[in-house]
Amino acid sequence: MLIGHFTERPYQDPGSGYFGATGLPIKDLTLSNEIYDPVVGSNLYNRYLDEKIYAEEMGFDALMLNEHHSTPFCMGGAMNVEASILARITKRAKIVLLGNILPIWDDPLWLVEQLAMIDMISKGRLVSGWVRGTGRESVSHNAPPAYNWERFQEAHDFIVKAWTEPGPFRWEGKHYQYRYVNPWVRPYQKPHPQIMLPGVVSRDSVEWAARQRIPYVMLATQLEPTRQSFQIYADTAKEEGYEAGSQNYGYLWKVHVDETEELAEEVARKYVQGPSNPFLAGNEGTANPALMKLPGLTSRSRVLPTMKVATANRGGQLSRSFEEQVEDYTIISGTPKTVIPKIRHVLEYLRPGSIFFWDGDGAMTHDDQMRSLRLMGEEVIPAVREIADELELKSSFEVDPKTGKEIQQPADEIVVPAAD
Repeated sequence: MLIGHFTERPYQDPGSGYFGATGLPIKDLTLSNEIYDPVVGSNLYNRYLDEKIYAEEMGFDALMLNEHHSTPFCMGGAMNVEASILARITKRAKIVLLGNILPIWDDPLWLVEQLAMIDMISKGRLVSGWVRGTGRESVSHNAPPAYNWERFQEAHDFIVKAWTEPGPFRWEGKHYQYRYVNPWVRPYQKPHPQIMLPGVVSRDSVEWAARQRIPYVMLATQLEPTRQSFQIYADTAKEEGYEAGSQNYGYLWKVHVDETEELAEEVARKYVQGPSNPFLAGNEGTANPALMKLPGLTSRSRVLPTMKVATANRGGQLSRSFEEQVEDYTIISGTPKTVIPKIRHVLEYLRPGSIFFWDGDGAMTHDDQMRSLRLMGEEVIPAVREIADELELKSSFEVDPKTGKEIQQPADEIVVPAAD
């Protein structure tokens, strides 16, 4: 099993009425950056990097970064910069990007070069995740939403070819044209870094990932619709002539561990505090309706069973209550003794081979995060590994998602299968 750490890296400014523990709801793409404090931002970037370094020290297999634009709930507008830093200052953990928003890149050759450099500097620890993005990204980067899906697929095909086939060659596509493709930076991993696809809503994305044999990571959605979405992947895989297993599935959800049950609940409630997180539809008062109905961005007839609950678990003042999320396991908090059985329940129900604990978010402090990371390293991660072994949950780094065969490799050597 692959066990990773994640946080949105929210912009926290306790001195502001917008970003304190009881921050004001913010409608998406309506808040001016006039109130942004570069000193606060600088301290936060360094805080989040320090936490990632400590997560590796505590035994996490992967450090997950994500990307959103023009919003305070995620400071990762240029996550490749963060990944580049981690590539140099960390030693062992995989750097999982979930992910670069392909349709907003007018020059994916530049992305080919950036990601290859990260993979080389890290000596083969990059996991390249790609997403389609939301209306927020389409508007803020002037990307045509009607071509979102087409641009995503063409950019994927182009990047994989540029990584794997010697140049120079021409590329004459519908959305991208190059007279000369011959990047003088090629990935450390051969044939290329493993690709993962994260998401919450699009049936097309899940089916496409299954056809490509790319692992799919569900992002903080409720358990039953998540399992139904994995079944769509499994059904598509069967149509393609192979059987999907745990190596094809990943899951991200909120897990916080603390020293006492009382402190754990107090801190876990901060998940739904701090900057509003208007992710997709459902956060009434913070979601911007104009961004939800951009033509062509997501087909309304091609949505996953997670559609109605995709936003409800992702934070923000007007989302589902803390109590509701605790009841259905989309927030897990407590001491190691009480958290471990709840994690087991999720693993038994969904059977993912890669998991990511979403922690240190909302209005949580640096001390809140560091306590949790320490306890995870001391007690939770070892126990989760035992559970995964018992349930025979293998990651895509243990079983090739393309062939279904176990990957044999020396303990000190990184060999990553291509999942294209």
